[in-house]
Amino acid sequence: MNTYGWVQAAVFFGLVALLAKPVGLYMSGVFQGERTFLAPVFGPIERGFYRLCRIDPDVEMSWVEYVMAVLAFGVVGLIYLYVLLRTQAWLPFNPQHFPNLSADNAWNASVSFLTNTNWQFYSGESTMSYFTQMAGLAWHNFVSAATGIAVAIAVVRGIARTDKKTLGNFWVDLTRATLYVLVPISLVGALVLVWQGVPQNFHAYHDVASLEGFKQSITGGPMASQEIIKELGTNGGGFVNANSASPNENPTPLSNLIEMLAIFLIGAGLTYTYGRMVRDQRQGWALFAAMSVLFVGGFAASYAAEAAGNPLVHQLAVAGGNLEGKEQRFGVAASALFATVTTDTSCGAVNAMHDSFMPLGGLVPLANMQLGEIVFGGVGTGLYGMIVFVVLTVFIAGLMVGRTPEYLGKKIERREMQLAILAALVLPVLALIPSAVSVLLKAGTATLGNNGAHGFSEILYMFASTTENNGSAFAGIGGNLYLNLVTGAVMLLGRYGFLIPIMALAGSLAGKKSVPETLGTFKTHSPIFVFLLLGVIVIVGLLTFVPADALGPIVEQLQLQQGKVF
Repeated sequence: MNTYGWVQAAVFFGLVALLAKPVGLYMSGVFQGERTFLAPVFGPIERGFYRLCRIDPDVEMSWVEYVMAVLAFGVVGLIYLYVLLRTQAWLPFNPQHFPNLSADNAWNASVSFLTNTNWQFYSGESTMSYFTQMAGLAWHNFVSAATGIAVAIAVVRGIARTDKKTLGNFWVDLTRATLYVLVPISLVGALVLVWQGVPQNFHAYHDVASLEGFKQSITGGPMASQEIIKELGTNGGGFVNANSASPNENPTPLSNLIEMLAIFLIGAGLTYTYGRMVRDQRQGWALFAAMSVLFVGGFAASYAAEAAGNPLVHQLAVAGGNLEGKEQRFGVAASALFATVTTDTSCGAVNAMHDSFMPLGGLVPLANMQLGEIVFGGVGTGLYGMIVFVVLTVFIAGLMVGRTPEYLGKKIERREMQLAILAALVLPVLALIPSAVSVLLKAGTATLGNNGAHGFSEILYMFASTTENNGSAFAGIGGNLYLNLVTGAVMLLGRYGFLIPIMALAGSLAGKKSVPETLGTFKTHSPIFVFLLLGVIVIVGLLTFVPADALGPIVEQLQLQQGKVF
């Protein structure tokens, strides 16, 4: 490790901290129906959309109605993208004349983009037409991200309201998240990326002769417009297979910084939005502080492992660490930082190959997903994932002092705990059981690129990534019929199996009466609470996976010390 690497991380996180308040303040105004500076531009569009779709923005929904609207929108989006992928050969903007996707590949890709996962068992530059990239994948990048934001806002309303039965209107929240948050930032961000050299055109690929005399195909296409929303919406699906490690998608150190900032921007801002909406800004800063500690710890561990390099290749270690699978434009520090950021959230974009990380360096992105991607998280999902741990922490703290647990004036009783536990069980069930089954099946290991502990890490990482709707991969395992079907099912259950109990929890809290604060009320904005919250996150969230991790990256590290590599 060196000072330059730490300065990069400090500058990045300093910018995140500076942007959290203005972005969060703006979003709180948007979702509370206040007039913002973009209202003259997007207000008429918003109102016109409501009239066109016959939506009454003043009619609110119960948590059940809200969830049903989310599910109905998801079904339509899934069918739309599946049909598009199965017919792209006959649609316009296909200069490479790519064929239609097979049924199982179309199913996997459709579910992947519907659920904000963007898991890719395909290479974008050799599979997807420009029309598919724009009208299918990029469109889902907007609406899947907007859905996550909408659900997070509904959950916050459930915490903030008292003696109410409604959580807002999904169609209004979806529209406002798209129009007022995602679209304007994406427009500016796309132009900045074009300035940095990211392509934005409809040209066919250019075949050129390399210096070695080999034929090389230079990709083009409407790349910048998809690049910005894939990061801002924490989607992660690359226009090309190399994702943000490609010089087309991520050409400069400045574009790398911009893409990382886009990944954290909305998640960090939502912590401030949360404080505003619950009318106690200290609550938002407490969540921001807990997330920040986890981010710094994860980056430090990943950077240390990668900077130390491979002990079996001393020259490489002396030269600057483990450079395998990393872009020389970014180096070890920026690669470790990007890997930490993208798995702290549900983004899944990469600027280096996680499969080439050292065992302990690769353990960090895996552990980030196993924690539930609550460090600023996906757009919305990180916030309501953190709320689950907050409820668990409040309950445990209440047991420690012999009081009925309370959070922001709401008693946390049996129903709330049942729903929180149900949500917390989604990740370990969906990540561990399919991993165990796949290891035992020939179809599960047929496309595995490595054996031993590293091969197991690839499988475990795949199911953690698809369950948490992250989409990044160790990249050592390819798709087949079995994996396309199973990971598709896991992505659906991971998205909606977690969302439904969270919405039920929000509905339950909204219906409760407020309890006056007393001298014995546990302060949920204090440093002690933040410390307890971090402890619950590590114990409940991470220790569940220690036995599985011990078979993967941990034992691989021990074998590395004995001279064995995979």
